[in-house]
Amino acid sequence: MPCLQQSVSENGFISKKSFPSWLHKYRYGCIDAGTPTIRVPFAMKTIVISLFAILAGTSFAMAADSGCDTFKWPVAREQALFAAAPAAQSGAALTVGQAMDFTLAAVDTISFEVPPDRAPAAGTFGATASIVVPPEGELQVSLSDEAWIDIVQDGHAVKSAGFSGVKTCPGIRKSVRFKLSAGPATVQLSGSKKADLKVAVLRPE
Repeated sequence: MPCLQQSVSENGFISKKSFPSWLHKYRYGCIDAGTPTIRVPFAMKTIVISLFAILAGTSFAMAADSGCDTFKWPVAREQALFAAAPAAQSGAALTVGQAMDFTLAAVDTISFEVPPDRAPAAGTFGATASIVVPPEGELQVSLSDEAWIDIVQDGHAVKSAGFSGVKTCPGIRKSVRFKLSAGPATVQLSGSKKADLKVAVLRPE
């Protein structure tokens, strides 16, 4: 569309009569550098773009700092449960949909049902816990810190079906999924360098 002519008053500003022409020209990019009143619209546009870039950059930085989004699946439920997890000792019963804050024992004092799939280092800690697997079968076991997880059913350790671990997510270190049979099972924790560990058992989302 061709550019329209503008009418400028003596004081250098576009008159009310010519405003529609100016608006038309601004819309179609026809205003040249000599038009006094184009500075405000362009300045405002620059400010808006700059603010948007700052806010977007800040949001991105916050997401990157949290690190939780890099898990393969959501872990917000675990974080909420960990915040109010009740204390427990080795041998406690875990319930699907809940979390517990375990006080671990020296790993060489624990009688594991089967040897941990990854041999724990000397001086580390561990625990065992019983759990009843629901009919759906698949469970998601998440830990607040580094440790090895085995789930034992019918006398043997069940291989994990999925794993996700992140070192930069506050309060949660890893989450492991298992496909199990309905019924009783034993959760074995081993190799922890700390004497306490929060454990959550949930159905995968």
